[in-house]
Amino acid sequence: MKSITLLPNSHKGLKIIMIHFPFDEEIKNHIKLLPEVKWSQTLKSFYTKDSISNRNLLYKHIRLKHWFVDYNKLKKQVIPSSKTTAKLVLPVLSKNLGLELSNFKRWLQQKRLSDNTVNTYVEVTAFFLRYAILKKTENYSVKLIEQFNYDFIFKENKSVSYQNQCINGIKKFLLFRGVEIELSNIKRPKKEKQLPSVLSVDEVKAIFNNITNLKHKTLLSLLYSAGLRIGEALNLKIDNIDSKRMLIHIKQAKGKKDRYTLLSHSFLKLLRAYYLAYKPKDFLFEGQNGKKYSNASAQAVLKKSVQNTKINKKVTLHTLRHSFATHLLENGTDIRYIQELLGHSSPKTTMIYTHVSQTSLKNIKNPFDEL
Repeated sequence: MKSITLLPNSHKGLKIIMIHFPFDEEIKNHIKLLPEVKWSQTLKSFYTKDSISNRNLLYKHIRLKHWFVDYNKLKKQVIPSSKTTAKLVLPVLSKNLGLELSNFKRWLQQKRLSDNTVNTYVEVTAFFLRYAILKKTENYSVKLIEQFNYDFIFKENKSVSYQNQCINGIKKFLLFRGVEIELSNIKRPKKEKQLPSVLSVDEVKAIFNNITNLKHKTLLSLLYSAGLRIGEALNLKIDNIDSKRMLIHIKQAKGKKDRYTLLSHSFLKLLRAYYLAYKPKDFLFEGQNGKKYSNASAQAVLKKSVQNTKINKKVTLHTLRHSFATHLLENGTDIRYIQELLGHSSPKTTMIYTHVSQTSLKNIKNPFDEL
C-alpha cells in the first residue's frame, strides 16, 4: 500500500500541512487535483494551508485511492474550531487562465528571476485571478487590487512581506499582459524593522554538540562557519570547496552574484570526515536519489537540537548566519569585509549587526552608573 505522511509546518507566515511521500507519479497527479494544494520550491514539498476543512479534504481525497495516511504528527497540533468570519473560498482557474499563468511563468523565467521569486509571483497572481473570478470581473483595476489586498491579505492576517510580494507579482502580471495601470497609489505597508535573533558562541557549541548525525552536523556547521543562506549551502557542489586557499566559492547566489567566503580549518576536518562517510557525487549534500538535500529536514534537525539544549530563543537556519556575522563583528572584523562575506549589496543591510553586537553595546557607558 502506498503511504503519505502529513506534517505540520509554517510557510510565508502561515501554518501549513506538508504532504510527504516517496516520489510517485500517480500520487503526485492525484494530490495536484486539489486546487488548494501548492508546490513549494523552498520546502521541496506539496502543501496546503492548515485548517480543519483542509485536513478533512486531504484525508478523504487520499483515501479515495485506499492509500495509507500517516497523520500522527498532525494529531498533536489540534486546531480549535472557530466561529469567526467564514474563510474566503476562491474558485478554480479556467483552463485558459491556467495556460496564461504558465506563459507568465516562462516570461518571468526569461527575465532571469530566481526560482523562488518566479514561483511566489505565479502563486500570488493565481490567487488574484481566482479572486477576480469570484468577483465576476476581468477588469483588473486598482479598485479590484485594493479589494483583493483587503480581503485576501489584511483580513487573513498575512505578513507585510507577503503583501508586498502580492503587489509585485500582480504588477509583473499586468506588465506581461500589456495592461497599463497606476499602482503607485496603492499604499504599501512598511516592513517591520526587527533585529535578528543571535546565538552566543556557547549556545552555538551546545547546539552542535547535541547533533549526533554526521551529515546534519556538517550541514549546520557549514551555515555558521561560512555565514551561508540555506539555499546557498544546498546548492554547493564538491568543486566549490577550495581547501588550498581555504575559501568556499558561492555561485549565482541571491542577486545572481558569485562570491567567496571563509572555509574554517576546524570545519574542514569535519567536512573531510563527512565526505569519506557519505561520498557525495555532485551536490555536497545529497538527499534521496542523488538530488539536493531538503532544507525542511535541516530545519527539523536544528529545531530538535535547540529544544534539547533548552535554548528559549526563536532559532531558524538563518539564525546561524546572523550569529556568524555578529561574532565576526564582536571579534573586530571590519564591517566591509563582513558585507563581502555575506554577499550584501549594500552596507546598510550589514549595519544591522552593529545593533545586536555585544561589543558595541558594552562600550557605551550607562549614565546610571554615574549616580
